[in-house]
Amino acid sequence: MGAALRRIANLFLFVLLAGSILASAEAPAAPDGSAENSANPVAQVRTERSWEMGPFINWGTGVGNRANYKFLWGGLQLGKVITPVVHARIFSGQFEYGGEIMPLWQAYTPAPHDQTETYQGERFEVPFGGGNFHGVALMPVIFRWNFLTHSRRFQPWFQAAGGLIYTTHKFPPDQLVPEGTPGATSVWNFMPQGGAGVHYFLRSGRSLDLGVNAVHISSASLGDRNPGVNASVQIQVGYTFWR
Repeated sequence: MGAALRRIANLFLFVLLAGSILASAEAPAAPDGSAENSANPVAQVRTERSWEMGPFINWGTGVGNRANYKFLWGGLQLGKVITPVVHARIFSGQFEYGGEIMPLWQAYTPAPHDQTETYQGERFEVPFGGGNFHGVALMPVIFRWNFLTHSRRFQPWFQAAGGLIYTTHKFPPDQLVPEGTPGATSVWNFMPQGGAGVHYFLRSGRSLDLGVNAVHISSASLGDRNPGVNASVQIQVGYTFWR
C-alpha cells in the first residue's frame, strides 16, 4: 500500500507541476479590472469571481488489495469563486466552493467467488459476493484552491472534498449470507478525497478540465463490517461553462 500511495502522490504532483509550468510559461495576464481581461479568460474568471458549471466523466481504479476494482462515474459540477486573490507567494490564489452530483456511479469488481479465510489456525473456503454495482453519489463539499497564474489559458488547482454514495446493493462485496447477498456491509458509503488538476480555457467562459483524485470509500461502520476501498485513483475529464 505504501508504494501505491507514493505513486498517487507522484501523479498529483506531476499534474499540478505540469499545469503550473504551462501557466507560468505564457504571457503575463492583464492587470485586474483592465479592458484586456475580455481577451484573457483566466483573468476574467479571477476578477469576476465567476460561477462554473458543466458535465464530467470519471474513470478510476483501486490500488493495493483493491487493484482489481474499476470505477465509472458521471455527472454535473457547480462551483463559485468566493474570495479575491490571496497573496501567499507561490501559494497565491483564490478559494472556490463547489459540489457535484453523480446520477451515474458504477463499480466493477471480480465476479462472485470462493475465498480462502483463516480462523484460529484453520483454513476454509467461504463464498464472496462480487460483480457490478450501480448507484448515485452526491459531493456537497468541494474546497478548491485556484492558483494565481500569469497564463491566459491554464488555471491549475488543488482540492479536498467529501461526499456520499448510495448503491442498489451493499458495497463493497463481502462474505455472502445464506440468502446469497453480500452480508454486513452497507448501501451507504462516504468518499473523502483530495486531488489536483487544471482548467484549459478554449475561449472566454469555456474550459476543458482535467483532474486526478485519490478517493477513499468507507461506510464509517454503518454495517457490521467495513472493508471499504482504502485508496483509488480517479481521473476526471469535464467541460465547464463560466458565468
